[in-house]
Amino acid sequence: MKVYDAVVSRRTIRKFKQKKIPLGILKQLVNAGRLAPSAANLQPLKFIVVTKDEVRKKVFKCLRWAGYISPEWNPSEGEKPAAYIVIINNLEIAAQGHFERDSGAAAENIILSAWEKDIGACWLGAIDRKKISDILKIPKAYIVDTVIALGFKDEKPDAVKFKKDCRYYKGKDGELKIPKRTIREVLSRDKF
Repeated sequence: MKVYDAVVSRRTIRKFKQKKIPLGILKQLVNAGRLAPSAANLQPLKFIVVTKDEVRKKVFKCLRWAGYISPEWNPSEGEKPAAYIVIINNLEIAAQGHFERDSGAAAENIILSAWEKDIGACWLGAIDRKKISDILKIPKAYIVDTVIALGFKDEKPDAVKFKKDCRYYKGKDGELKIPKRTIREVLSRDKF
C-alpha cells in the first residue's frame, strides 16, 4: 500500500476481530512511533504495549469511545481491541519542548503503519490518565498522553460529504459515516 493510499483510506476503527496481533508487529508499530519527528529532537516519548487480557480489560474501562454515538458504538464483548499502545511523556524532557506535537506525530505513524498491515486503530484522548498510570505502574516523572487501541478491523467506516454537521453517525447500512469537508472547502492558494 502506498503512503498516500493509506492516508486517504484510513478510518478510525472501534470494532475489532478477536485475533491477537503478533508481538513482532506491535514492535514494528512502536518503532514507527519512535522514529516520528520530535521537537528539538528531545524525544520525550516512551511506549507501553498492552496485550495481557487482564491488563487490557482494566485499560478498556478507562477509555471513552465515539462521543457522538456513545455508548451504542462502544466495542462490546467480542469486538474489543486486541492490544493497546500507550504513549507516555517524560515530564522533565517534555517541559523543554512541544511534546504534544511529538505525541501526535508518533500516534499517526503508528496508526498508518497499522493500517498498512490491515490492523485498525482508534486514537483515544478521552481517557482516565490517573487510572491508566496506576494500572501500568507508570512513574510520576511521566504522564500518559494518549492510548491507541489496535486490532484487526471488523467494520468499514465510510467518509461522506460534510453537509452541516461534523458528527459521525450510523448509516442505514449499519456502518459508521464520517463527514469530511471537500478539498475545495479547505484549500486556498497564495491567499485566504
